[in-house]
Amino acid sequence: MTARELDAAGITDPSLRHAYTRCRELNARHGKTYFLATRLLPAHRRPAVHALYGFARWADDIVDSQGSHRNSPERAAALEELSTSLRHGLSTRSSTEPVVHALADTAHRYEIDPRHFHDFMTAMRDDLTVTDYPTYADLCRYMHGSAGVIGLQMLPVLGATVPRTEAEPYAAALGVAFQLTNFLRDVGEDLDRGRVYVPADLLNAYGVDRDHLQWSRDTCRRDTRITRALRAFEALTRGIYRQAVPGIALLSPVSRPCIRSAFVLYSGILDAVADDGYNVLHRRAVVPRRRRAVVALDGLARIMHARIRHRSAPTGDSPQPSNSAPAPVRSRPAALVRRGTA
Repeated sequence: MTARELDAAGITDPSLRHAYTRCRELNARHGKTYFLATRLLPAHRRPAVHALYGFARWADDIVDSQGSHRNSPERAAALEELSTSLRHGLSTRSSTEPVVHALADTAHRYEIDPRHFHDFMTAMRDDLTVTDYPTYADLCRYMHGSAGVIGLQMLPVLGATVPRTEAEPYAAALGVAFQLTNFLRDVGEDLDRGRVYVPADLLNAYGVDRDHLQWSRDTCRRDTRITRALRAFEALTRGIYRQAVPGIALLSPVSRPCIRSAFVLYSGILDAVADDGYNVLHRRAVVPRRRRAVVALDGLARIMHARIRHRSAPTGDSPQPSNSAPAPVRSRPAALVRRGTA
């Protein structure tokens, strides 16, 4: 966390400044796409975003990254310890754990519903024992806690030009779209962790099952049935992006460039997966650096425009929501297997 960001947010306590800085480090290390987009937010809002994503990464690391040298009981104990620290932090606005300390302060500052954090922890516990999802409906229930609530946590920080309840469905949908994108990109890596997030009913519709995916991963061989299933999962994900698009215009004008950039960068991962022939069982698809730079420059231009409009708005009036949507997501010929709800 830069001193300018902390000063802009009015965070002066040394221990709290250290806590927010720790969260920023986690976000920068693990979430390169969203970290880039966060740089497009006003300085005073960035610490809160880093606190939310830093905590999410901390919990996810317990479930995933530490799995190589911790058995399930140890991970479960570590996750329960974090849950206890979270409950105490949210009730007292303080914690000896820096990441929880920053999160609790952010939750208090922006009046974020504590239920969203508890739902998130429930989803993290599921990751310790649940290794696949029979249906898309089952996956949606999991994604409410693992992704939808992230959008709901972010909304108060980003601000909206409408009542919060009106913008919440779109915020949750965008969180789900981002996670579905990660699921598609990381099919091979998740399989190595013992998990399959592509629903079994979708795979079965194309003659694919978990063993078939494992065979492809182990032998580095491809199968057109797997490709068709993954293409259908991509189409389903693009459908959730379309559900989320209208919500961007409901955000505070100065926050829209950040979320629009995240939208374009994440949906660009889908393009990269498709361009690579849905070869996600064998390598990770990435958005080219040049594409990231173009999106960042576009975001900066939009920020300047939003700030000029905000400064020139008559006293007592707030800038109206922009009707411009993100650049169209490139469509694919595959039809949606099932339209998700969030």
